[in-house]
Amino acid sequence: MERIYIGMGSNLAAPEAQLRSAIEALAQLPESRLHGVSAFYQSDSLLPGQPRYTNAVAALDSALAPLALLDALQAIENQQGRERNERWGPRTLDLDILLFGDRLIDEPRLKVPHYHMQARPFVLYPLAELAPADLQLADGRTLHELLAACPFVGLERLA
Repeated sequence: MERIYIGMGSNLAAPEAQLRSAIEALAQLPESRLHGVSAFYQSDSLLPGQPRYTNAVAALDSALAPLALLDALQAIENQQGRERNERWGPRTLDLDILLFGDRLIDEPRLKVPHYHMQARPFVLYPLAELAPADLQLADGRTLHELLAACPFVGLERLA
């Protein structure tokens, strides 16, 4: 089994409830065990005019292959009403593979480490709650370095 970190986000249809349902679904994935979940955070949308997002990160231990896990995550998104109308549009649920063990993955459907995660505090700060302090990404960067370059700005940690 490999440790996989999954970013979760929602800004439609009761976002906190969407994330809780996603956590329950992740716990039911075959050949997998949910290891932990960060606190929930709220942040503004990257695009103006959209509702605020609720985000979290889950740690999953899994024997699933990367694309099999991606398919399972997209099935969970679909079950929770995800519509893929526009790339950066509002969504009921977004599940992204952030890190997959120590793998560097460059497939047409999947890039790991997740692109842009280094610039997204709503990903890095929840990830830091779960990952070891000395976590090194497959591309050589450390989580500590990413956090130092990405201030905790625009985030609200929910109780």
